Amino acid sequence: MSLTHLVIVESPTKAKTIKKFLSKDYIVEASMGHLRDLPQSAAEIPKDLKKEDWAKLGVDVDNNFEPLYVTPKGKFKFVRELKKKLKSADVLYLATDEDREGESISWHLTQILSPKVPVKRMVFHEITKQAIAEALENCRDIDMQLVRAQEARRVLDRIFGYTLSPLLWKKICYGLSAGRVQSSGLRLIVERERERMIFKKADYWGIKVEGLSLEEGKAKFTAKITHSEGLKVAVGKDFDDKTGKLVSDKGLRVLTEKESLKLVEEGKKEDWKVEAIKETHSVSRPLPPFITSTLQQEGNRKLGMSTREVMGVAQKLYEEGLITYMRTDSPTLSKQAVKAARDQIQSLYGEEFLSPEIRQFKSKSKGAQEAHEAIRPAGDTFVLPKDCGFSGKEASLYELIWKRTLACQMAEAKKSSQVVKIKVGESDYQANGTKILFPGFLRVYVEGKDDPNAALDDKEVILPHLEKGDILSKGTLKPSEHSTKPPARFTEASLVNNLEKKEIGRPSTYASIINTILDRGYVRRVGNTMVPTFTGLAVIQLLENYFENLINYEFTRTMEQSLDDIAYGELDHKKYLKKFYLGKTGLKSKVEENEKKIKPEDTRTISLPHINGKKAEIKVGRFGPYIISDKKTEADDEIRASIPEDIAPADLKVEDIDQLIEMQEKGPVPIGVHPDNGENIYCLIGRYGAYLQLGEKTEENPKPRRSSLPKNLTPQTVELSDALRILSLPRELGAHPEKGEPVLANVGRFGPYVMCDGEFRSLKKEDDVYEVVLERALELLAQEKKASRRSKLLKDFGDKSKLKKKIGIYEGKYGPYIKFGSKNIGLPDDIKSDEEKVLKLTLKEVEKIIEEKKKK
Repeated sequence: MSLTHLVIVESPTKAKTIKKFLSKDYIVEASMGHLRDLPQSAAEIPKDLKKEDWAKLGVDVDNNFEPLYVTPKGKFKFVRELKKKLKSADVLYLATDEDREGESISWHLTQILSPKVPVKRMVFHEITKQAIAEALENCRDIDMQLVRAQEARRVLDRIFGYTLSPLLWKKICYGLSAGRVQSSGLRLIVERERERMIFKKADYWGIKVEGLSLEEGKAKFTAKITHSEGLKVAVGKDFDDKTGKLVSDKGLRVLTEKESLKLVEEGKKEDWKVEAIKETHSVSRPLPPFITSTLQQEGNRKLGMSTREVMGVAQKLYEEGLITYMRTDSPTLSKQAVKAARDQIQSLYGEEFLSPEIRQFKSKSKGAQEAHEAIRPAGDTFVLPKDCGFSGKEASLYELIWKRTLACQMAEAKKSSQVVKIKVGESDYQANGTKILFPGFLRVYVEGKDDPNAALDDKEVILPHLEKGDILSKGTLKPSEHSTKPPARFTEASLVNNLEKKEIGRPSTYASIINTILDRGYVRRVGNTMVPTFTGLAVIQLLENYFENLINYEFTRTMEQSLDDIAYGELDHKKYLKKFYLGKTGLKSKVEENEKKIKPEDTRTISLPHINGKKAEIKVGRFGPYIISDKKTEADDEIRASIPEDIAPADLKVEDIDQLIEMQEKGPVPIGVHPDNGENIYCLIGRYGAYLQLGEKTEENPKPRRSSLPKNLTPQTVELSDALRILSLPRELGAHPEKGEPVLANVGRFGPYVMCDGEFRSLKKEDDVYEVVLERALELLAQEKKASRRSKLLKDFGDKSKLKKKIGIYEGKYGPYIKFGSKNIGLPDDIKSDEEKVLKLTLKEVEKIIEEKKKK
């Protein structure tokens, strides 16, 4: 009689993929992530421990830092199901991910399930038939060093956050938090903003000449002025950001507008003579294949995805068996991967594009994590991007990984660079040319570019054949004004790069660091950049003043190293935790020592170096940042004005403060009267910026009509005609001929749209929200709504339902679900975990699930 094997993984998608490679004797179930964790709320603390002070922390710091593990709300049903399946199993395989987190999940499963059958730890870094077969043959025990390392991180993060966060609530405002790595990450962003605050702009001029050629009608090229009267012409890098002055004025000349115009006139009269030509040859080598941090950076730069999105999509690709495990610090490729890459290069591009020797890369990080290999396409034959079975972000990310993997085994790119110096009277000009002699790996992958062929064209600047002494035909001289730019704010890609350089956290934590500081309101996204809020500044200000050592980059780095040492068995995690928390200069004593010193009024006051000295205080409170003027009202009351959240700290100017205080002091002044009802129209400033209001707020009219002021208008420039147009939204276009519900046109967070009965459709570029008519709105509403790129349609019931809305079953990030009109409804757990049951669902059964959800 054959044995029954129970295999437990984390997610339904991973379970579904692994099932394909196992016989019917194997039952594959999903734990749905962690089934035990530290308590997230008082409700999760067991009754017999509720009176214990340490239970709120979830760690008994006086009992050798023993953690209190509980099963989170909503996870009991998965525990019951797994216990039920284990009863009929002869062997238990724990097939969670191969990193610290996965090892910890496996250990917790043994603690919850208390298996009486043999337990085997099964590890693999790709989900292919061969990898699963090898994993079954090479099972091992749970690695308790990794488990202890994960527990130490979890406990350390908990005592750090739960000890410091209440202090922030008392001293700044409720709901704030501090974190072991998130606070150091936030400090990087705040420090960059401070650099922008003290930045001093410098203006300078240059001259560019276009249309230079050896003879009339021949190939044309451009050149820029480099020297004048023996002095180098200053450019942006020659100026100091803090002073706006030259770093060193020796041998430098800053051109003014007048001087540049004079040089242009001189250039028209002088001969343009080639004085020197320098040609150099160089090679470019491909970058290593992706590790977690570089994938996050390129996903952000090239595809515009957040680090969180990159990791979510990569997780899906891994669980579908398309790529290797995506949490790794190792850029090494297996022999199997190298052969697959080289075979595909030879097949697609020819032998000349292969590197003469196999390339292998080593990790620069001493604390490289446990995963065995770089992120690459799975298997011994890579799936071509066009055959990956996905579209949208999944397809784009897979193609990125595929290209980077192939590129690392391709030949070097060979380039030729030319520098041509041209003498024009007392001035020198320079033309630069680049020629790709052999594209090599650039044929497939150019960092930061989407289209390698277009990127190659961009890299090439071909100069005509020139010789010393040639007289050039004159081009068009153009003087140009330039200004130095403040240090660029971080993008997610550049922040990840800096976190890695300073060894703050580990690549697997970067996405959660960024996500946390965004969710907490310490940072907001503006385009692709990350801008700290005034609240974020207040948090860092307090931590710098009283707990500088905890957010010191070197301290954070050594803490990470200590946690790695625990993973290697070189450091006792209990002793380390005791020293960190209960030591003489430990966290507990530091908080107790400083709590009485910290005055809330001081910590809520923000110091902005670029406007200090202005007679107004900037503070943060429950409802955001605000200004307190040194002026008083006639009744001797303070004048306070909210600072709109869309103003970044470094962008707040003295004039903005004056304007905000003046508007608050004068009170609402109408910009006109509505012609239809005679009500005043006001332009006001609130927490989220400027907005228009129709009428006064009274007891009879507690919610007057309001609309945000579009970004192209300001309170100073908005006119009555603009206000009437903006306040006309939402527009009722008429009733839907079938539903009888009103059809509306409006502008929302993601732009203009039309909607009816909960169904939304974005307007196209050619549509005007103020002009769109009912007929066009109905046409848009009739169009099929695009499903989320993360979702895949499994079964479509269309609009045949008696419930009179479209119904479909989709595969989402967290498993299958029902889409009912515009609402998403989860499937019962006993159906959700079984793909066969999901696909066999009838319309009648789906309607029953929807109706039961409605009743609840």
